[in-house]
Amino acid sequence: MRLNVVKHIRSRKREQRRADAHRALLHYEARLGGELFGAIPKGSRREFFCLDERTWVWHEEWTDGQGQRHVMTTRYDVRPSGIVKSQGNSSYQALTKEEAQNLYHAVHLYEQRVSAELKRLAAVAA
Repeated sequence: MRLNVVKHIRSRKREQRRADAHRALLHYEARLGGELFGAIPKGSRREFFCLDERTWVWHEEWTDGQGQRHVMTTRYDVRPSGIVKSQGNSSYQALTKEEAQNLYHAVHLYEQRVSAELKRLAAVAA
C-alpha cells in the first residue's frame, strides 16, 4: 500500500514538473511572438503564440494617452471550413482576406523565430 502511494506521489510530481515546463515554454514563446512586430512600449504587454494545434492567440495590454488601461485578446481558430477569430467576448467571425494574409505572415515569422530560439537554447544546454 505504501509503495503505491509513493509511486502516485512521484508520478504526480513528474506530471506537475512537465506541466510547469510546458507553461514556462508557452510563456517564453508568447513573449518572443509579441516582439515580432517591433519594440513593445514600456508599460505595455504583447503576446502572440500557438496555444494548441489549431488555436493562435494575440494578446495586448496598453495604456492610452489619457492613462486608461486597455486589454485586447484575439483568438484565431483554424477550422476545416477556414479561420475564424474572436475578440474579447464577441462571437467568432471569418477573417477578411487581409487579416488572413497578416495572420499567415505572423505565423510564418513566429515559427522561424521560435524555431531558431529553441535551437539556440538546445545548443547552450548541450
